[in-house]
Amino acid sequence: MTDMTELRNRKVPLNLAIVHVDPGAFLSHYMGWLEITAFISALRAGDAEMPADGRTPALTPAQMKGGIVHDVGNDAVFAFCMTAALKGESAAVDQVEEVLKDRFGPDFPGAFGLWHFRAAIEAPTTLDDFVGQAGRKMLSGDIPPPPMRARENWSTGLRFFEKARKSNFVHEVMYPLALWTRARWSETEEKGVSFLAHIEDNLPVLREVLADTRNDEPFVANLLLRMAPGVDMELTDEYQGFLRSLSRRN
Repeated sequence: MTDMTELRNRKVPLNLAIVHVDPGAFLSHYMGWLEITAFISALRAGDAEMPADGRTPALTPAQMKGGIVHDVGNDAVFAFCMTAALKGESAAVDQVEEVLKDRFGPDFPGAFGLWHFRAAIEAPTTLDDFVGQAGRKMLSGDIPPPPMRARENWSTGLRFFEKARKSNFVHEVMYPLALWTRARWSETEEKGVSFLAHIEDNLPVLREVLADTRNDEPFVANLLLRMAPGVDMELTDEYQGFLRSLSRRN
């Protein structure tokens, strides 16, 4: 069946592979995700017709080199690398890279997304650059010294948060991000309070934020909003309003 139901059916196992950082499952369901998204895109553009047998067509060599397939691949691989970085599972990224290179060559769909986590980008400019470079450090276990840790955790959390919201896998990245955020800021509460700015004001705020036991987008948004002063980061009024709106739960 080639329709939105099939799209959902193929996305669910990929979702689970990303949220659990399961390289084997990711690789097993990766091609199917590329096929269905490419076909539905072509169908909507009037460049394809529904097959008589209802089966999603396999990708041709030309399609494997096309922009849509590479965009979808970059998004999926980037999301996998993000959750792997949040859990410090570098071997999972190594496995995905090795297998995809072996199957499709060095310019495989998703290679550009992975590149951001591999290359040493001296002057990051795009959101992908910043996320990839932060993820690269996390995958290598490069932990900033205590005086810089809270500020860097806040900046990394913000970049991951922004990137997750632009992905087809927003929920799959957001849950591990919330767990990582809670762990990092619980560590600050326990061991790094002395490195917060204006401790007497910001420590009670941090404790209040951490008292929320739900690990979701509103939790992350609320922490980013309310702990910005604790690491001497200034947010525009517009961005504060944006985070405030995302921190509300219905």
